[in-house]
Amino acid sequence: MLSDLLMWNKIGRIVTLLAQRLDISSERALDIFYTSYTNERLHDEKTGLYLMSDLYIVDEIILELQGRG
Repeated sequence: MLSDLLMWNKIGRIVTLLAQRLDISSERALDIFYTSYTNERLHDEKTGLYLMSDLYIVDEIILELQGRG
């Protein structure tokens, strides 16, 4: 599992990318991220999602928002 600092940095990058992709504020993107099932999966080391790229995780969040995740 990633250290707390590395995970914190990864989440920051994910939120920034999500805000850019959805053309929303960083605050709104942070809210979407933290209330998503993808966030839960990211913190569960059994899923291995933390090993995936930031863009892959953003795509997962968007699919989740579209009801396909």
